[in-house]
Amino acid sequence: MIETLTPGQQAKAVLLSTEFTYYAPRCLRIKTKSGQIVPFVLNRAQLYLHRKIEHQRATTGKVRVLVVKGRQQGISTYLEGRFYWRTSMNRGKRAYILTHLQEATDNLFAMTRRFHENCPEPLRPHTRNDSAKALTFDKLDSEFSVATAGSKDTGRSGTGQYFHGSEAGFWANAADHMAGIGQTIPNESGTEIALESTGNGVGNVFHGMCQDAIRGESEYILVFIPWFWQEEYQAVPPVDWRPDGETAEYMELYGITREQAFWRERKIKTDFRGDIGLFDQEYPATSELAFRRQAVESLIPLILVERAMKRTEVEAVGPKIMGIDPAEYGSDDTVFLLRQGRVVPATKRYHKKGPMEVVGLAGLAIAEWEPDFISVDAGGLGSGIADRLAELGHPVSRVLFGERALEEDLYSIRKDEMAGEMKKWFEDQPNQLPYDEALKSDISSPSYTYDSSRRLKVESKEKMKARGLKSPDGFDALCLTFAVPAVGAVKRVNRMEPTNWRAI
Repeated sequence: MIETLTPGQQAKAVLLSTEFTYYAPRCLRIKTKSGQIVPFVLNRAQLYLHRKIEHQRATTGKVRVLVVKGRQQGISTYLEGRFYWRTSMNRGKRAYILTHLQEATDNLFAMTRRFHENCPEPLRPHTRNDSAKALTFDKLDSEFSVATAGSKDTGRSGTGQYFHGSEAGFWANAADHMAGIGQTIPNESGTEIALESTGNGVGNVFHGMCQDAIRGESEYILVFIPWFWQEEYQAVPPVDWRPDGETAEYMELYGITREQAFWRERKIKTDFRGDIGLFDQEYPATSELAFRRQAVESLIPLILVERAMKRTEVEAVGPKIMGIDPAEYGSDDTVFLLRQGRVVPATKRYHKKGPMEVVGLAGLAIAEWEPDFISVDAGGLGSGIADRLAELGHPVSRVLFGERALEEDLYSIRKDEMAGEMKKWFEDQPNQLPYDEALKSDISSPSYTYDSSRRLKVESKEKMKARGLKSPDGFDALCLTFAVPAVGAVKRVNRMEPTNWRAI
């Protein structure tokens, strides 16, 4: 049949089969929030996700994406449309959709039926059956099916090419489902897996996968969609409306308009009964805010970290101090971080590097950064790394996090003391950090308590991992740059006579 088409028709046929942004408004219909049936024209959030997916597909040959987003931004609609397009325009393809609730499963499949029923007849494939769970395109040997996350065995049968996990952060048996997906979708070119969700606290499988993606430790990429990209999320405020302090700071930090700020304020007061944390979970401005609603309070508030990452003009003054937090072949990272006064100009992060590899990489960073002082976590494998760097002539100090603090009335151990100094550094603004999602997560994750003597106690790495959080390696590396003030508590390998480090 293709031979009888004109060149123009052939070009359109190629576009319909290869370009989703061309296909969607011509072949798919969606129901708007007001109930109208209209052509599917991608909104800003959907276009952003589409470009990220297409870039990954062009680069790696397949799609592995995690989407963190707010409520009703059209991400599920985009993925349903994409996978209907994939299965209805190609032979031998299967798309599998897994949602967290039966109601959501019904809604998504109703959306897919709407796509099919409104698809132009020449492009609408013949179906063998149209059940409550599947569309089978028998002449294409393709299928589009849905299920609800519940049973641990859900999603383990058959083989497919496309998978959409909806609200994956809320799956009851997420680990089992992910194991099943790994058996259902082969790790081959042309396959696509997309998991999307609003936040549901920390420690669940989806949150862990997002943390791995941020650190570049998996084949998945993280795509974040802020709530304020939706044009409908705004309201005209009264003439005399003035934002309170928290709202004004939020407006400045995330660059939202008065109309968006008023919509947010009203939403918090009504739907969320004043719970800002719940709003941030359901309508996040950053990926970290999406997971931030929890019972513990961070030692370094996320807003201070984000504020520091938005600054670009703080002057770097004083000695350059480098922190080295080494790791080897586990799940932790090796992090190098440089601080000069109020500015952290650079960080480097590595995964699964042996001690001598760390020494070599540290040597390259030292040559690039030219630090005046280097603090190395000398616990465990760090001891040999510190010794070797000192042997090479670098100005190294060995720091043991568990040593007794210098100011024993305020802190019990060195790590708590360094973290306390770091907290003062963040509170005594301005300061500046490079924009780095992994560093942001590391610094803002540890919580704190006080012991019976009212001394600050920073949450241990073990307790953080029990909460499902990653080791805060960037936090530790920044802490190490504050080891210098307590000269008496540091075993110095190369003797140096520091200036008044507390003034830095």
